[in-house]
Amino acid sequence: MAYKEKKIEKKYFSIGEVATQLNVSTSLIRFWENEFDSIKPKKNRKGNRQFTKEDIENVKLIYHLVKEKGYTLQGAKEMLKNNHASIHDRLKLIDSLKEIRSFMVEMKNSLP
Repeated sequence: MAYKEKKIEKKYFSIGEVATQLNVSTSLIRFWENEFDSIKPKKNRKGNRQFTKEDIENVKLIYHLVKEKGYTLQGAKEMLKNNHASIHDRLKLIDSLKEIRSFMVEMKNSLP
């Protein structure tokens, strides 16, 4: 009987880890936290922000709207308020397509 190793998943991420994932500054994330109600990380006893995967998804949605689509902060707030689910689904689709493209490029480059 083979022993299957259980993968340990992280539950909380620091603001630095989130900033690195999106290639933005921590101050931008703190600014967005003040501007958008959907970003509410927990804080530990020291006051350090602890982002869940859901928090990170919300930050990614805001990043997509503001940085990639060019929305103003007010425009992004309205889009999230009125179309949160469809924007989230669209972003997941875009991420999946990027992964597929990356895989295909990797496969192409490995051909003789």
